[in-house]
Amino acid sequence: MSKIEFEHPAIDQLAATPEILRLLMAPVSDEQARWKPAADRWSIAEILAHLEHVEAHYFRAGIELMVTEKNPEVEPYDQNVWATAGTYRDREPEESFAHWEEQREDNVVYLQELEPASLDRTGRNPELGTVTVGNYLNEWAHHDLGHIRQIAELVRAQLYYPELGVFKSQYRVNP
Repeated sequence: MSKIEFEHPAIDQLAATPEILRLLMAPVSDEQARWKPAADRWSIAEILAHLEHVEAHYFRAGIELMVTEKNPEVEPYDQNVWATAGTYRDREPEESFAHWEEQREDNVVYLQELEPASLDRTGRNPELGTVTVGNYLNEWAHHDLGHIRQIAELVRAQLYYPELGVFKSQYRVNP
């Protein structure tokens, strides 16, 4: 008898994100991937490095901890601390993306194999209080969508907006 895969909209989103990002970034050059719209804003390359890092060091780790232990303390993830430390800087965009895709594939399989009751398992976030696996799963999908939007805006600003001609007056970009 084969195991039935656990279905959840957030898992579907997590499974779809790599393809969405690949399609968005297909026309992006390495130079464009490294472009920063401002010193305090991230490039596509930095976003990909962040996705690679947070995939293992926050989302999967937190869910696994809550699934295997009773109400454990789960570490918060402060992307600004990691960014300031240079964790996302000077990384090869394609290398970060490829490693993230591998992790994501494994993580989707892991999530699909969870029992639905796992969503109610809890942990303690020292900053936020009680969190559940379901909260983490929804945060993960929400996080993906935020970075999809961020990358889409960087692509819009570099590839399409400059070539709008007279239509520029009708649009704003905020990469």
